Parts: sequence; C-alpha cells; structure tokens
Amino acid sequence: MHNGVSSFNEFIHELSVDSDTSSLDYSSGEDSDGPLLPASPSSQSSRLSWASASANSECHWTEWITFILWWLIFPLRILLWIPQYFTSLFFKRSSRAPSSPRRHQHSSRPRISKTNSSKDHDVPNRATDRRRGVIEDLHLAIEICIEAIFDFFHKATHLLLSPSEAFAILFSWFSPSSHSSKRHHGDVSDDETVLTATLGDTDPSPTERPVEQPTHLYNSMNTDTRTCKDVITELGYPYEAIRVVTSDGYVLVLERIPRRDARKAVFLQHGVLDSSMGWVSNGVVGSPAFAAYDQGYDVFLGNFRGLVSRDHVNKNISSKEFWRYSINEHGTEDIPAMIEKIHEIKTTELKLCQPNIDEEINQEEPFKLCAICHSLGGAAILMYVITQKIKEKPHRLSRLILLSPAGFHEDSNLGFTLVEYIFLFISPVLACVIPAFYIPTRFFRMLLNKLARDFHNYPALGGLVQTLMSYVVGGDSSNWVGVLGLPHYNMNDMPAVSFRVAKHLAQIKHTGKFRMYDYGSRSANMEVYGSPEPLDLGESYKFIDVPVDLVAGRNDKVIRSSMVKKHYKVMRDAEVDVSFNEFEYAHLDFTFSHREELLRYVMSRLLLVEPTPVQQRQTSPKGMKLKKKKKEVQ
Repeated sequence: MHNGVSSFNEFIHELSVDSDTSSLDYSSGEDSDGPLLPASPSSQSSRLSWASASANSECHWTEWITFILWWLIFPLRILLWIPQYFTSLFFKRSSRAPSSPRRHQHSSRPRISKTNSSKDHDVPNRATDRRRGVIEDLHLAIEICIEAIFDFFHKATHLLLSPSEAFAILFSWFSPSSHSSKRHHGDVSDDETVLTATLGDTDPSPTERPVEQPTHLYNSMNTDTRTCKDVITELGYPYEAIRVVTSDGYVLVLERIPRRDARKAVFLQHGVLDSSMGWVSNGVVGSPAFAAYDQGYDVFLGNFRGLVSRDHVNKNISSKEFWRYSINEHGTEDIPAMIEKIHEIKTTELKLCQPNIDEEINQEEPFKLCAICHSLGGAAILMYVITQKIKEKPHRLSRLILLSPAGFHEDSNLGFTLVEYIFLFISPVLACVIPAFYIPTRFFRMLLNKLARDFHNYPALGGLVQTLMSYVVGGDSSNWVGVLGLPHYNMNDMPAVSFRVAKHLAQIKHTGKFRMYDYGSRSANMEVYGSPEPLDLGESYKFIDVPVDLVAGRNDKVIRSSMVKKHYKVMRDAEVDVSFNEFEYAHLDFTFSHREELLRYVMSRLLLVEPTPVQQRQTSPKGMKLKKKKKEVQ
C-alpha cells in the first residue's frame, strides 16, 4: 500500500491504462489552479479519457485472461516465490523503524532534552514505545502477503499485454552483457556509504554516511531490551553500575543513582522474579528510587543472583550447580556482599570529600544506611540482620522498611497450597529435571515480550489475562499484565527462581515457621547449622536492634495482611522497635504502581533517621599525640 492507495486499486487503474502505453503522455505541465475548460481532443485529459474508453471495450477478454492466469500460476507462485518475497519485505519493513541517531549527526537544530519529555510518562507505557506485539506482526505479515500476490498478478498481466517488454526481459536473462551490467549495479548498491543531505543543515552538500545493516535478529523483532541504566539515564539522573562478587563466586550487579557527598543512603532490594527495574519502573513521579534521590539520598539498587545469563566467576559452571541455592544464600551471601560494598564505597568517597574527618568513635558509621525491601527481599534482609548479630558482625543498617515481606505464609489460597504439596512430595524427582523456573530460550522470551505488547494494545485481551492471573494468585488485583511488559523480561535475559528457593518457600508455608532452609536430614542440618533443625528466624527476632516498619496490603493475596501482622506480633513480643501500617494495595502495587500515599509514608519513615552530622569529630588521645609530634618535627 503506497500513499493510502492499495496495490489492488493501483492494479485495476493501471490495467485500464497500460493497453495503449505508447500513446499516453504522463508529463504534466498545466496549472491545476486555472479555470476548468472542456477537454479538447489534443489535450492530455482528452487522451486519458479516450484511453479509458478504449480499455473499457477490451475489459471482457482482459478479465478472462486474468482469471485463467490466476488459476494456472497461483499454486506455483505460492510454493516458490511468496516465501522468499515475504521474508525480504518483512525484514525490509522492520528495518525502517526508528531512525538512527547518525542521521541527525550533521543537523544544526537544537536538541530537545529527554528529561522534560520523559518524566511525565511511566516507563512501561511511554507514548514513544512503538514495539509490535504478536497480533501486529501477524497483521503485517498478512498485508505483505496480500500485497505480494496482487503485485505478482499485476506484473504478470502487464507482461502478457506487453509482449515486447516480456521478450526484452527474457532476452536480458540470457544476454552476457546484461549479466555484466547487473554485476556492476550490484557492486554499486553494495557500497558501504551513500551520499545524503539533511533538510535544514547549514551545509546542504551531500555527505557520506555508512549504510546501517541490522546486526542482530532482535532488532527486526521489535522488542524492548532496555535496562535499568537506560531508564535512569534517559530521565536525566546519574547512574553507576558496581560489580559485586559473593564469597561463593556469584557475580551481582549493584546499581546506583549516586550522590557521592550525601551522608545518608538507602538500599532497595527487590522480591522474587523481579529486579532493580521495579524501583524505577514508574518514572520520576511514582518510583521509590527517584523519590529517595530527590530527598537527598545516595540510592543503591540491589540485584539478587538468579538471572538467566548465569554470571559467575567460574565460566564453566554447570546449570545444576549454578541454581543450587535457596533463600539462605540471598540473606547470607548476596545482601552481605552488597552492603559491604556500599560501606566500602561510601567511606572512601566521604573521606575524599571531607579529608579532615577522622575515623568515628565507638564504631559509629560516617553515614546512615536504610533499607527498603519488598516481598522476598524483606525475608532476606531479616535473615541478614539476624545472622550478622549471631556472628557478632556489624550489619551497618539504621532502619528497615519492609513492604509486604515474606516469611510467614500459612494463610494462603488453595493454589499455593497445591504448589506446596507438589514441591514437598515430589521434589526429589523435580530437582533432577527442573533446576530453576525461567523461560529457557531467546525465542520464547521474545514471544512473551510481544504477547505483553498485545495485552497492552488490546484491552479486552489484556483484561482476560489479568482476570485469569488474579484467579491463579487467589484474587490479587495487581497489574500482572503491566509487569509482564517490563523491559527486564526481554529476549536477552530475565530474572528466574531456583528450585531450592521455591522449595524453601514451600517449607516455610508447610511448617508455619519463618526458618532457614531444611536440607532434608539431621546430619546435613548438623553440618550447616550445628543443630538437627534449621535456625528458626522468627524465634530469633530478639537480635534485631534497629527500627522496623512493616507495610501490608489489604488486597494482597500473595502475602496476606494477616501474615505481615504475624511479623509485627512476633517482633513486638521480642521487644523490637516495630511499627505496622496497612494500605488498600495488592502485592505488586508496592513497586509497580504509582502510589503517592505509599511514597509519602516511606519517605516519612526514612526521614526519621537523621544523617550523621557534618562536623569535626574529636580524635583519640593517640591521634592527638601523633599531631603534636608532627608539629614538633616541623
């Protein structure tokens, strides 16, 4: 379809005109704004009218020829020509998408900042997001197929009615001189640069620009492969990625929105099947990470182990070995490694910014670090604090804000109960077959990404999927369809859940206790914990020595409000400084939805922790003696 006119309509029009091509002159030099005069026999409009009348007289036998050719050639055309033509057109259409920044390299027009245009939109549903879904791809393929069919019959009919042109084409196929000219033209078309000029340039002379060739298949697949870095930087915020290696060799990415001179920092940790993208997915207005940064905090975004890419120091690690971890490793390996890295970075930067500040007395930190955790991240941070205190090591945290934390799960719907018994009773068989739960191939991850676009572009389809998903999780009203469209579920990578993490959650639900992973035998537990039973974290809440703010959702059917209240009761009995609040939210609303009320509450709890004052601190007597000796030497 060109300029709003379908190929079929063009075919019908040209069929009526091409019967006398040699007698028609299509060059137009007349002024269209002049008065309308009757067409004379010598005028162009008269000749066009005469050609149309002549074509109408021959309409009968032309239709019969077209009809016969259609039935004779159609099967052969379908089998031999259409697949190749369809493939070439499909990738040609796909490659026309967004223009490359190189085209604007020579433009003199001022560039508009992305900050102002992007801050008013949510990341998943931006107005500039023109990704195609599966339905749109099928629609495009059907249109291309129909256009190819009509284009074929148009050319076949044209050659049938113009025998001289048909013989000329046949002659060119067997002529050696034509082959050499084709090779010459082919060499020209395969050049790596073309001459281009941009409208509005100060220098309109053509310049050479490399011809851009698609290097990856997913460019033509039109999927969203943005990362957390892309989201943060396109909104105008600074970004830093920190490589963290755990003691057991897993490589984590600690992402940061840096404010290097800040003496207050916040660590945000995601939940299951999530990543740091959840804390920035609502754009500037509704994302906790941006809200904390705007309040003067140095923001760190944690990422658990468990991406499909399987980043590990041992590049030859097997899939079975990589996925052999439970929530224990999240709380005793991942979080300690990230928080120690934060402490190392912040203390070094603050000493550089304020070199006159000496070491703190009584192990007081030069900055205050708070943690905001959601779902599984809440259970892992509680495990971290308790195990650090048992080991008599500092946890370096000043306050915990836990949004619908995991840990207690006995009050849940029938679906979760069925999953619990499946994991507990046939786990030996499943563990050998399924080391983790994720989408294994790039093709199916691409398909999920495109289906998510269909759910967004077709509200009826999206509403059906949303209803089915809410039934599966017991009526939870979270925006499940919107979450599937987030960029961290893309062709290249996605968060996954190991089998042991799922089994650990099933153990917690079955026993009704928040405890560490049960290895299945008394001897194995003795080797790890020094006792035949795993450590009961609920009974160890007495080790929590920082204020804790618990937030529950009344519409949360994944971790019910009653289970968050159980955390509150156990902590209060253990004399922990704990508070409880409840909102009309579902499970994913704490991170993926724009909730101003929640953001205000979270920021108000963060502000209760006053940053370490910036002042000259007293030095120890040993330090005073060293300073006196330096003065004497001078």
